Formats: sequence, C-alpha cells, structure tokens
Amino acid sequence: MMKKRLLLLALAAGLSLPSAAVDLAAEQAPPERETGVINSRYLLMDANGRAVSNQDFRGRFQLLTFGYTYCPDVCPTTLAEMAMVINRLGKDAEALQALFITVDPERDTVDTLRSYVAFFDPRIIALTGSPALVRKAADNFKVRYEKVREPDAPPEQYAVDHSAGMILLGPDGRFIRKFAYAMPAAQIAEHILDMMASNGLRRAPASK
Repeated sequence: MMKKRLLLLALAAGLSLPSAAVDLAAEQAPPERETGVINSRYLLMDANGRAVSNQDFRGRFQLLTFGYTYCPDVCPTTLAEMAMVINRLGKDAEALQALFITVDPERDTVDTLRSYVAFFDPRIIALTGSPALVRKAADNFKVRYEKVREPDAPPEQYAVDHSAGMILLGPDGRFIRKFAYAMPAAQIAEHILDMMASNGLRRAPASK
C-alpha cells in the first residue's frame, strides 16, 4: 500500500506540484545562500546501525533533506526530485552522496527508512538517531520541525510540520547552499555539476 501511494506521489512530482504546496514553500523558503549561518555537523545512524557524520563523505558532495516517511506529499515530492537530480548527474553521481534525515525517529524504524528511500533511488542513504541527536542536527541546519496533533488524537497519530528543501555540502563537508522546495531538478543538477567542475570532480557530461 505504501509503495502504491509513493508511486502515485512520485509520478505527480514529475508532472506538477500542488499549488498550495508551492505557495507554502515560497513563503518558507530561505535565501539560497546562507554561508556563515548553517553549521553542517551531524552525527546520526544509517539503516544498518552504523554511525554517520558529515565528515564520512569527505571528497564527495552531499545533498541532504529532512523529512519523515509518514509525510503525505512534500517528502515524496522532494525525494522524487532528488532521484531525478542523481540521474541527471550521470556518472558524476559517484561524486555525490544523497541523504534523507528523518525528523520522526520515534516512528521511522530503520527497516521502514531503508525501504522508503530505496523506492526512490537505492543510492539515497537514510539517517536517524535518538530524538536529541536528530534535533541537534536539525538545529545545526536551521531546519524547523514540530509534531502536530488533532484534538483528542492518540499519541501515535500525528503529523510533523517541517522545513522543506535540499541542502548541498561540499567535498570538505561544509555547507554550500540550500535549494528551495520545488526548484526544478534540472536546475539543481546543473548547479551541482558546476560546483563539481570547479572542484575538479566533474567526470562526464550530464545525461539528458
């Protein structure tokens, strides 16, 4: 059932975005460049139980986003676009690591996270951790999130209101820029390719 829902959302992401979602993103989107504001440090755990930090991918770019698997539309749309970016990089995708950091570690188990990101692209790594470590990582990246419950709803039934968009880190693990939610995948990929070229990491022309 989840795969069917994700497929429909991914297809929708490739065609168009809900106008309400785009309007909300436009209101919340921060400036594309926030150098000196964002601290790119994180220490989390992948779906195999291994500790992962922003220094583990030195020599490669990192493209990351925060979200959760119960997210109805923004997260599937973002991951579908992330998969498009990876594909447009062609062979140069080897110089980039895509990451999905959950903001709902209480419900997002490692098995759920593993299958969730694999649906979009098996090269995307999902990260989780204790609520405190997830909060620390989100605070470092200036990502806001909070649980939203309907009145009288049981404790396990809630949504998570969170910042959207993708964040790019350089080969040194430092913050480069944030891509606003709904920015076209082709535009993101082109920018990343330019950055790879300026860092001597570009290997092949982008795939069309």
